Amino acid sequence: MNISIVIPVYNEEENLEILIESIIKSISQYDYEILCVDDGSTDNSFFILNNIAAENTRLKLIRFNRNYGQSAAMYAGINHANGDIILFMDADLQNDPEDIPFLLDSIKAGFDIVSGRRKNRQDPLFRKRIPSQIANLLLRKLTGIPIHDFGCTLKAFRKETIKNIVLYGELHRFIAALGVWAGGTITEISVKHHPRKHGKSKYGILRTFKVLLDLLNLKFIKGYRVKPSYVFGGIGIFFLLFGFLLLFVVAYRTFILQRPQATPLIFIMVISFNAGIQSILIGLLAELMINLEFHNRKRIPYEIHKTINL
Repeated sequence: MNISIVIPVYNEEENLEILIESIIKSISQYDYEILCVDDGSTDNSFFILNNIAAENTRLKLIRFNRNYGQSAAMYAGINHANGDIILFMDADLQNDPEDIPFLLDSIKAGFDIVSGRRKNRQDPLFRKRIPSQIANLLLRKLTGIPIHDFGCTLKAFRKETIKNIVLYGELHRFIAALGVWAGGTITEISVKHHPRKHGKSKYGILRTFKVLLDLLNLKFIKGYRVKPSYVFGGIGIFFLLFGFLLLFVVAYRTFILQRPQATPLIFIMVISFNAGIQSILIGLLAELMINLEFHNRKRIPYEIHKTINL
């Protein structure tokens, strides 16, 4: 089994040597590559990884020219991975490399996606765990995918399941859902979770509010990504019909009831017609943007500064 382990890295200099050593120890029986994506680190993360790569050609390194975020880092890993199985994990040592073989066993059993579920999660209760539980509940309801820990980075995918997925913004949180919507089968297994010993967490309570906004984005992607005119066109038709209704009322008042006096209904009618036309036009523009997206699939949301051993 040929596997690629993709690790987004941002200011994790104290963890990297231990992490790489642990990964190699856990997967030595496989044909593997470790692909670290340095997401514009400002500490010595890149130089530590560069030194490791000089001694171990299985370690491949991508360095962004600035910080683009975890989604871009994971997407770069997908684009440059050579393995038939692509596995993601964090660089902060909270994911345990010893769990990697268990994820691969589930892939061997026939699943396309294996998602880790952090057992006895070692994070602050109110700042991370409770908001995460709420977000996971909403995601299960929204996506219909019965997993309990969408936020666990430790996941394994068959390459064909995610090779056409485009990650940008904060979509890495929903990569399991995107994989299922692409036709993949999914299972969830319990994995270990360790407290962070070195470095600082990159996420806080504000992440919860971002997740709520991203849920709206995800809902739109799920239902209308390839047909946005259905949304905006539907809204536009509603406002146009409402405008015609008001036009009928105004005409009835003026010509039947002989009450030509000015009424707020006229202004509401004009606003409704205007909103309807604008919504339909927005839908058409969105369709043009979707068309351009499918003709420019090779565009990527990041810029690479340097690559090592690729």
